[in-house]
Amino acid sequence: MSQHAYAAHEREVVHRVIAERRDMRHFAGGEVPADVLARLLEAAHRAPSVGLMQPWRFVRVTDGALRQRLHAHVDAERRLTAEAMGERAEEFMRLKVEGVLDCAELLVVALPDGREEHVFGRRTMPHMDLASAACAIQNLWLAARAEGYGMGWVSMFDPAVVARELAMPDGAEPVALLCLGPVEAFYERPMLEEEHWTSPRPLTDLVAENHWPAER
Repeated sequence: MSQHAYAAHEREVVHRVIAERRDMRHFAGGEVPADVLARLLEAAHRAPSVGLMQPWRFVRVTDGALRQRLHAHVDAERRLTAEAMGERAEEFMRLKVEGVLDCAELLVVALPDGREEHVFGRRTMPHMDLASAACAIQNLWLAARAEGYGMGWVSMFDPAVVARELAMPDGAEPVALLCLGPVEAFYERPMLEEEHWTSPRPLTDLVAENHWPAER
């Protein structure tokens, strides 16, 4: 055991919140108190980032008309996604894939313009700005679960449309609509597993040593 390890009960809490985090689609309205929202955003802001570039921008959507327009766009993209699903289109349309109108808080996460100026750690892998922003989102997700609030990541949208709706500068790119708020209950298992859409693969299928994992 490392001398820097947390106490056993503290480690258990960390692993519990990771295990019980869920991508939520069903929300119960309500609100997220201002102090809680501030803590969640601070947790996101503490995420690691390549070259300490902190490539995350958060836009809180409080205008009802704007939220309605974003929902309409997401719903249109949902239908286009269903068309691309082929024989699973009807099954897909029965899934609840977002909670844009139901959640207490809607946050848009975006990458800023001017990212090309950050070379540290990105010369050969420029997508590390997105990886860093994803770390911030995960921090927020875990903190929200610890506070008892659900969060869902919506990615069914055209970035150009969302950027235009939020008056983003050229070069900025939205990467997530985050639905956040109270829920009646957390899913026992990932929702897509509960709905028999897919099954998660075990870790043993995805880890190998000195070579690429064999497909099973």
